[in-house]
Amino acid sequence: MSETTTTATTTAKDLRARALELDATDPLAGRRELFALDDGVYLDGNSLGALPVHVPARVQDVLTRQWGELRIRSWDESGWWTAPERIGDRIAPLVGAAAGQIVVGDSTSVNVFKAVVAAARIAGEGRDEILVDATTFPTDGYIAASAARLTGHRLVPVAPADVPAALGPRTAVVLLNHVDYRSGRLHDLPGLTAAVHAAGAVAVWDLCHSAGALPVGLDEHGVDLAVGCTYKYLNGGPGSPAYVYVAERHQAAFDSPLPGWNSHADPFGMTPDYAPADGSVRGRVGTPDIVSMLTLEAALDVWDGVSVDTVRAKSLALTDFFLECVEAYVPAGRVTSVTPAAHAERGSQVALRCDDAEPVMRRLIERGVVGDLRRPDVLRFGFTPLYVGFADAERAARVLAEVLAEIPPSGPAA
Repeated sequence: MSETTTTATTTAKDLRARALELDATDPLAGRRELFALDDGVYLDGNSLGALPVHVPARVQDVLTRQWGELRIRSWDESGWWTAPERIGDRIAPLVGAAAGQIVVGDSTSVNVFKAVVAAARIAGEGRDEILVDATTFPTDGYIAASAARLTGHRLVPVAPADVPAALGPRTAVVLLNHVDYRSGRLHDLPGLTAAVHAAGAVAVWDLCHSAGALPVGLDEHGVDLAVGCTYKYLNGGPGSPAYVYVAERHQAAFDSPLPGWNSHADPFGMTPDYAPADGSVRGRVGTPDIVSMLTLEAALDVWDGVSVDTVRAKSLALTDFFLECVEAYVPAGRVTSVTPAAHAERGSQVALRCDDAEPVMRRLIERGVVGDLRRPDVLRFGFTPLYVGFADAERAARVLAEVLAEIPPSGPAA
């Protein structure tokens, strides 16, 4: 056995041993058994969270008893009518919000539209620009552009780091992502929100890639409006309803562009004129999607007794360890991390640039390591601290190295 092979074997044994030690002292290790997982490594919770094992039985009750037996009575007797606000209050602590400011329903896209248009109306006359994260998930950009056309505003795409310099007396709204969906970069929510407010504008944040993975601090940092999905780190299931946060100070002025009967002050009055309800209820539109909403409510049980700070500490430790293992196992030049090394700038995923990303990810999945990719050349690995362990991180890096050894490099990683 060559000296290089011996060193590599020793390194692998050391990393595996460390992984086992870290898993043994992990305060969240017991949470893994709450999820339906197999023997593979699931690192795609930043796209779709794993199923909590108790959810099917809860959903069966919704279908057979609440709907099958009680039928229409469940709007009152099973609490269907109040579910959007009740579940919003359960999400609130995970994003640093007091009760009464989050309502669950509709998709993230619909909620972005509601939030951006309402924010433009809150900003008032004389401000005709909407700044949008130039690196945003495409739908946010599409929705912001539509909102700008609807309200007569000019859309200004700008990189998050350049927002302070782009702000001015014409800025009405700034729509930003807390964590970049491609790179996993964590943007400065406190600092950027303060800058937006100093310019007299309204801050709207997309929390899809941060809620449930790290502290957000909506109330603490004075965020105006925020939206987020629930099927990633919150494990609500495919297509589970999103949510909108409306800071209490803005609720009286929140003028939704989608006024529906569910957000009416007297929804069963059936009057021809619209009168908005008080509070976060204004974020509702039509009949809530009860089955998926109650699936989400059941899934949120896995968060009982969990501190978001503990989740964040494990997330950073996991991603640090994964990057260390990648450096140890993967030949130099085959991948390059585009996720910031600094903890203050990192979400809960690691994105690796790789020239052969598509075939590499396909082979990884075939070998039980499930991540995803963003074309043309980014491998994404999401680390969900409630059920991903350090042994998972070590195994993923080791299998990545094995796959790359089988695929000749097509060129240097950029």
